[in-house]
Amino acid sequence: MRTRDWSLSIATAAATVALVAANGSSALAQAAAAPKIDGGDTAWIIAATALVLMMTLPGLALFYAGMVRKKNVLATMAQSLAAVFLVSLLWAIVGYSLAFYGDGPVLGTLGRLFLNGMAINSVHTLAPTIPESLFMAYQMTFAIITVALISGAVADRMRFSAFLLFAGAWLILVYAPIAHWVWGGGFLGAAGLLDFAGGTVVHLNCGVAALVAAYVVGPRRGYGTENMAPDNLSLAVIGTGLLWVGWFGFNGGSALGAGGRAAMAIVATHLAASAGVLAWMACEWWTRSKPSVLGMISGAIAGLGTITPASGFVTPMPAILIGLIAGVVCFWACTQLKQKLGYDDSLDVFGIHGVGGMLGTLLTGVFAVGALSATAESPAGAQGLLEGNGKQVLIQLYGVVVTLVWSGAVTWILLKVIDLIVPLRVTQQQEVEGLDITQHGGSLQ
Repeated sequence: MRTRDWSLSIATAAATVALVAANGSSALAQAAAAPKIDGGDTAWIIAATALVLMMTLPGLALFYAGMVRKKNVLATMAQSLAAVFLVSLLWAIVGYSLAFYGDGPVLGTLGRLFLNGMAINSVHTLAPTIPESLFMAYQMTFAIITVALISGAVADRMRFSAFLLFAGAWLILVYAPIAHWVWGGGFLGAAGLLDFAGGTVVHLNCGVAALVAAYVVGPRRGYGTENMAPDNLSLAVIGTGLLWVGWFGFNGGSALGAGGRAAMAIVATHLAASAGVLAWMACEWWTRSKPSVLGMISGAIAGLGTITPASGFVTPMPAILIGLIAGVVCFWACTQLKQKLGYDDSLDVFGIHGVGGMLGTLLTGVFAVGALSATAESPAGAQGLLEGNGKQVLIQLYGVVVTLVWSGAVTWILLKVIDLIVPLRVTQQQEVEGLDITQHGGSLQ
């Protein structure tokens, strides 16, 4: 009897140990399968998110405000502020879901509508080491500055209510689809397009939209005959400094983690900006005998915008070359090309961001170094023309054409429709008085 009791006890204990072991193995397997949020990566992307938001407010707000006339300074700042609050709300409600939730070739899904289902520890497949909420916020700051940049093309003359309607509709119908095509699992990314931080999604996209808006809204009253010199370039220089520093988060943060690739992107960004200043300054010195402060800060932004798509794919020396090319080409676009095409892009959004984004996207296909993007799944990485992959340049050109056509066509349609609802442009008398007082009831004068 005792022997049987002991046997039963031993069997029960063995079964218990086996059950615990099985449960423990299951728990370990689940823990291994669960994504691991990394504290260092999270801290860096939190900082990068703040840096990119700073690029719009106060960076871009000051940069643009310093280059318009005194009677339109507040109105110009108001447009940057409007981009921050309006795009933030719409991105959280629907924009993020359309751009980054779901991997359809054309558009995402509404699975994250109102951020539904986003938990405290959920992650996105594109950024598995940071919380999804942070990934969403980081991408939000990109959407904000892209919309805000367009306002520079129609400064001094666009009605504020019309800008609000345009900004909201453009985010949903233009920015979100292109972001999905390139970064969110869409057809351009699947085709192999290389765009590290926004050559197509941000710079070419906003630049083309700015060009279309400049044509549709029309030139400023007195353009070409009246003095439209910047009111306070010191503000623009301060804005440039904030943009320059913020761009480290823009490009370095696009690695979506703290590591060597982020550091290399920051180095490439800074060197390209420096080279852009040097090249633009040299062009002005050669053609106009003096290097202007406006030209120097324009060269910096040209270098920054042009290196953006390449920043995570190129080493420092090609980054310098890209910056030099950017300074020369964007200077030509803002002087010669602008005159030939006869448009009034008030703050040269197309000449710097549109042309720079196009140029940078194509040059990425030339200078991309496979070692910078190599992974265990793809040990060769993304290689460019100089490493024997000439096809990459054609893929880059394909991405440029698709972005140009979609952004240009939809922007034109949106502006025409909005003009039927709210006049795009202020009245002639309001333009003479200035948008500060007529649109916002305040003035610096």
